[in-house]
Amino acid sequence: MAHTRTPPDREKVDRWNRVLEPYRGPDTRRSVAQLIGTSLCFAGCWYAAYLGLSVGYWLTLLLALPTAGFLMKLFIIQHDCGHGSFFRSRRARDWVGRVIGVLLLTPYDYWKRTHAYHHAHSGDLDFRGMGDVDTFTVAEYLSWSRWKRLRYRLYRNPIVLFGIGPLYQFVIKHRFPLDAPRDWTRAWRSVWGTNAALAVMVVAFAAWIGLQDFLLVHGPVIAFGTAAGVWMFYVQHQFEHTYWDRHEEWDYYDASLYGASYLVLPRPLNWITGSIGVHHVHHMSPRIPNYRLKKAHEENPEFHEVTRVRIGDTLDLVRRALWDEEERRLVTFGEVRRKVRAQVS
Repeated sequence: MAHTRTPPDREKVDRWNRVLEPYRGPDTRRSVAQLIGTSLCFAGCWYAAYLGLSVGYWLTLLLALPTAGFLMKLFIIQHDCGHGSFFRSRRARDWVGRVIGVLLLTPYDYWKRTHAYHHAHSGDLDFRGMGDVDTFTVAEYLSWSRWKRLRYRLYRNPIVLFGIGPLYQFVIKHRFPLDAPRDWTRAWRSVWGTNAALAVMVVAFAAWIGLQDFLLVHGPVIAFGTAAGVWMFYVQHQFEHTYWDRHEEWDYYDASLYGASYLVLPRPLNWITGSIGVHHVHHMSPRIPNYRLKKAHEENPEFHEVTRVRIGDTLDLVRRALWDEEERRLVTFGEVRRKVRAQVS
C-alpha cells in the first residue's frame, strides 16, 4: 500500500535549520580527546575488573559497572560516527565505528543502516519494525489471537525487554541479522567482518588470560552495558504522551520534539552517556555531536517544552505498551482490558 503525505512546510524547515546550524558538525580536537579518554578509561576499568578476580568475583562484578558505563560511552562515539557528526573524514569515522562495533558485538554498517531508518521514520505508524522497540496500536492488539497477544505481552515484560532481549539482540541476532535484505551488501560485509574480528579477539584473550577469565569479566560488562543502553533507548521514546501518527499526517519535527524525551540524569550519568538523554535535540539534528547536545537544549527555549523523564518514572513507562490512536497516548494492557469490559457491559 502506497503512503503519501504533504511535504513539510518550507518556512518550518528553514526556521529549525537556523536554530540547529550553530551546533552541527564535529570539533575534531574534542572528538579525538573524547575517543582517547573514553578508550583509556574503558581499558583501565576492564583490566581492574580482571585483577579483581584474584580478590573475589564480587569485586569484578562491582568494577564491571563503571566498565559498562564506558562501554556505553564508546557506543555513543560509534553512534555519532554513524551519523557523520564525530569526524569530518568519512573513512575515519567508519573505521572507528567498526572497531568499536567489535567491542559492542555490533556490526557497524548494519547498525548504521537500521538506525538511519529509525531516525527517518520515528513516530510513523506506517513505517515501524526496524531499529526501534516494537509498538502496536490498541486496534491491532484487539484484532489478534490470544497466542499473538501473549507473545507481545511477553516481549513487553521488563525481564525480556531489559534482560533477555538485549543479550539476544547483541550476542545472537547481530551474528546473523535475518531482517537485513540480501542486497544490503555493505551491511552483510560488516556482519561477517565483525564476526571474524570477534573470533580473533576471543582467541587472543583466551591465549592471554584464559577463556574462562575473559568471559567472567566481559560477560557482565556486556550484560550491564546492553541492558542500560536498551533501557535508555526505551524511556526516550516510550512515554505516555509520546508521538505516533499515520504517514499522511506524520511530521519529522513534531516527531522529534514530542516523540523523544529529555532524560534528566545526574551529572555523572549524563557525562558517561554522552548527553544522549537530550534525545529530542539529537532527533532534530543527528549531525550534532554528543558534546553539543546539552548546550543546544539550554540555549534554545524551543526545546524546553519537551517531555522530561526521570529515572523514577521508569516503573510507569514500562507498563505502557499500546498506542491508543483515539486518545493519542500510550496505554497499559490493564487500561485496554478495562475499556473493553466497559464497552461490553
